Amino acid sequence: MGGGVEDWRRLFMTAGGRSARSQTWIAIGVLFATSLIYEAIAGPTLKLLTFWIVYPALLASATCVISKRLHDRGRSGWWAALVLFALSVTWPTPRGGWAVAAFPVMVWAVVELGLLSGEQGANRFGVSPLAAQPTWNTESGAGRGA
Repeated sequence: MGGGVEDWRRLFMTAGGRSARSQTWIAIGVLFATSLIYEAIAGPTLKLLTFWIVYPALLASATCVISKRLHDRGRSGWWAALVLFALSVTWPTPRGGWAVAAFPVMVWAVVELGLLSGEQGANRFGVSPLAAQPTWNTESGAGRGA
């Protein structure tokens, strides 16, 4: 991803392909910030009217972001369902036994998606997002594809 608007739109709106850790962390931050801002400024009446639009859109975007990162790790995007279920039972307030069951899933998700690097080179989900970034020749200042 080169960082253009179309690249970020694709990150949030399509589940195919791969994304690097840095892009994923930024995207997750944007999704959490959006949710926090919505929770902070929307009153009870506005939430009642807009909840069914805002949270499905956030959930769909989160599914796309997590799926792309799972793809970068060589895993099926369907694992995103487990991660999002664990997140839904702990956000914004953990609830009893479900939160205890979700804890190991959340730890796995942070390690797997946020800390470990993606597979080197191409895999069944596409080329490495790091390989798609240009490298710069410091002598001439010209970029060349990696």
